Amino acid sequence: MRPSRPIPVSAPPRVHERLSAAPDGPVEVVHRGPHAVYVELAGAGTARCVGVVDDRAAQVPCAVRAPAGALLDVPARSAEVRAGVLHLDGRPLEVGRFLRVTVPALPGLLAPEAPPALGADEVRSLVGAGDGLTPYGDDVLCGWLAAHRAAAVPTPEVDAAVRALAHRTTLLSAALLDCALHGEVLPEYAAWLRAVGTPAEPAAAAALAAVGHSSGRGLLEGGRRALAGAVAA
Repeated sequence: MRPSRPIPVSAPPRVHERLSAAPDGPVEVVHRGPHAVYVELAGAGTARCVGVVDDRAAQVPCAVRAPAGALLDVPARSAEVRAGVLHLDGRPLEVGRFLRVTVPALPGLLAPEAPPALGADEVRSLVGAGDGLTPYGDDVLCGWLAAHRAAAVPTPEVDAAVRALAHRTTLLSAALLDCALHGEVLPEYAAWLRAVGTPAEPAAAAALAAVGHSSGRGLLEGGRRALAGAVAA
């Protein structure tokens, strides 16, 4: 029997680390679309959802990226990890390079005075609030957290509250909240942060808002509230 043809992918470092640490064996396919597949790894806490996306899907920071059209002929009826490598329908996803998915370092991004932190009640009202794979409230939180990471402003109370409540939202959204806590974001969000305060900001904001059904708009709202020192209850 000929070995299955590998699919070349690029991976964020932490995703590669999670796959390398995952035990061998089958993993559950929790979502399948023509341009994205998501699986649930064992023993990875709130970050256990890992995606495989092509160029037509949202480039979420918890996913490896495959070439254009690579997933169209992969039904993803089964998935497993072998020696740290994810396989879809027996085809190994071979990591050829690593991706930078962290926010840019922008120490002057937030106002010099410390912006007010979210309270426990506000965090509770946002986690899991909304529909779909990534509820809108989580997207707002991700945008807020990631802006603080870019500015190197710690938010320990909010971080603890998000981690404690992450079980209330979807598997994918919990993974994205974990990403935001580590300053990992969509490329459109990183581009918007770099453009803040420049003539390029409106176009970057529009590109971010166009991502997904509402995910980009939620990220933008959260980022803007962080910049303004404002928080939604």
